[in-house]
Amino acid sequence: MDLFDKFKIGLNKSSSALSEGINNIFQKRKIDKNILEEFEDLLISSDVGVETAKNLRNDFEKFRIDKKLDDHKEIIRLLADKLSLDLLKYEKNLDDLGNNKSAVIVVSGVNGVGKTTTIGKIGKFFKDNNKSVVFGAADTFRAAAIDQLDLWARKIKADIVKSETGSDPASVAYKTAEFTKKNQIDVALIDTAGRLQNKKNLMEEYKKIISVLKKIDENYPNETILVLDATTGQNAINQVEEFSKIHNLSGLIITKLDSTAKGGVVLAICKKYNLPIVAIGMGEKEDDLQPFKADLFAKTLLSVN
Repeated sequence: MDLFDKFKIGLNKSSSALSEGINNIFQKRKIDKNILEEFEDLLISSDVGVETAKNLRNDFEKFRIDKKLDDHKEIIRLLADKLSLDLLKYEKNLDDLGNNKSAVIVVSGVNGVGKTTTIGKIGKFFKDNNKSVVFGAADTFRAAAIDQLDLWARKIKADIVKSETGSDPASVAYKTAEFTKKNQIDVALIDTAGRLQNKKNLMEEYKKIISVLKKIDENYPNETILVLDATTGQNAINQVEEFSKIHNLSGLIITKLDSTAKGGVVLAICKKYNLPIVAIGMGEKEDDLQPFKADLFAKTLLSVN
């Protein structure tokens, strides 16, 4: 199965919802102002964001007028091409995360987004690419997170630095970075707590983690990645806002795109925060975390073969 097929399967719900909606709007009807408004409303309901929906509607109308087209399928193809070009600047190669020597990557996200599982999958990706990996189990408030990361470490034969439940997260982060430097590990992936219901404590914990990492190396962390759950729609945008206040983000991973009809939220997040997408999660299997490819995403979302 090639990458395009994986995208089609993974984004099936999102692309089906959009393509069916588009066909219902345009089928056997003349393209006029009312049709264009329905098209814009459909895009908004797919969580692409109001501004992006308006821009796509304007692009649609422009293609129709400039190219003297009235075939909505051809216009959608042109729209997918333009969308892929717009999204190209948001691609961030997963390989690049481990480019720094003894790279330390802090991974954040609220509870329930699949953060710890995603860390395990990233670890597997690096191991499959012949890089040494260490996990830092700094989400010390959840015993399940520590146990889950431990399972992943054993599964992919990675090292792990962990402590007792309730211990200081910054201490675990520090020991992970120290271990990484001392043993010349290629990539360290540090899991962190995501209890947004207690923002003040979360911010203080994060600041402390960043501070202690810089004691090991002033360039640490090399990357700060936020994991988002696509099924939460516009709420995912709020999470970017909150975590950005704690520390500058360098990239995003969007999970659970296989279980939502609102994959358009990826567009809304990219446009609003100008943050690159490192990877997207389209299933529960180990290899279902895929690099974000703008061309494939745009064509699949709009059901263009």
